[in-house]
Amino acid sequence: MKLVTILAIGVAWAEPGYVVGALTLTPEPWNKEANFAKLSKYAREAAAKGAEVIVAPEGFLEGYVGNEKHTPDLTADKYMAKAAEPIDGPLLTRVRLLAKELKVYLMVGFAERRDGKVFNSAVTFSPSGEIALRYSKSHTMNDEPFNTKGVAFPVMESNFGKWGTLICFDRQLPETARLLALNGADTLFVPSWGGYGEMNDQMMRVRAYENGVNLAFVHPKRALLIDATGKILAQNEGERDQVVLARFIVNEKRKHHLMKYRRPELYKEIGTK
Repeated sequence: MKLVTILAIGVAWAEPGYVVGALTLTPEPWNKEANFAKLSKYAREAAAKGAEVIVAPEGFLEGYVGNEKHTPDLTADKYMAKAAEPIDGPLLTRVRLLAKELKVYLMVGFAERRDGKVFNSAVTFSPSGEIALRYSKSHTMNDEPFNTKGVAFPVMESNFGKWGTLICFDRQLPETARLLALNGADTLFVPSWGGYGEMNDQMMRVRAYENGVNLAFVHPKRALLIDATGKILAQNEGERDQVVLARFIVNEKRKHHLMKYRRPELYKEIGTK
């Protein structure tokens, strides 16, 4: 078994598995340059400590200004012009190059300009700088008036297994995580912004357990790295900017462990209501 020793913090990460770095960072609304600088700083710290997958919160690049409660005076024109970025735009290109430089998978939330619309998206760049996974938030509380809701739940094949993404409110509907697990995902990444606390902690543990998946919940004030048994492997210490690290292992015994007992023929009515 190969050991990777990180001398800076005195930790030995053992393979198999991979180290996830959750970035609990609070961005500045509208200040994309400052937010990218913070992302770069903490991503470098996470990589130096052994992280192979690094995840930032929902809407991090623009400071999650697309929510009407967060930005009550928001207009469609201002949102499109000042917040939204195309996937191949200058700022996302810098994120792509950062992933390539650090040789990590790097996920960041951003307001994505696409086909004349804006989506609340999260993109994962691979260690080679390619787009590995792009997901657009599909469920909201109708509080993001200028975001178009996504309609797809992609699952990607990574060097470490199969991954899916949910964004914030998506996690509150059990069907979303279940669909990703049914499509083979063994790890779910959940960049978020909204509510957090005891109920959310329990919900995230249940989502991991009921689907037999690892789960990373990454919020500006809260990080939870959870294994497929529902055990919290690591969490943030206080509500400050920080890196939270844990090693995920895809345990074939636990992977989707409850799903083999399902009886889908009994559940057809769910799709009609």
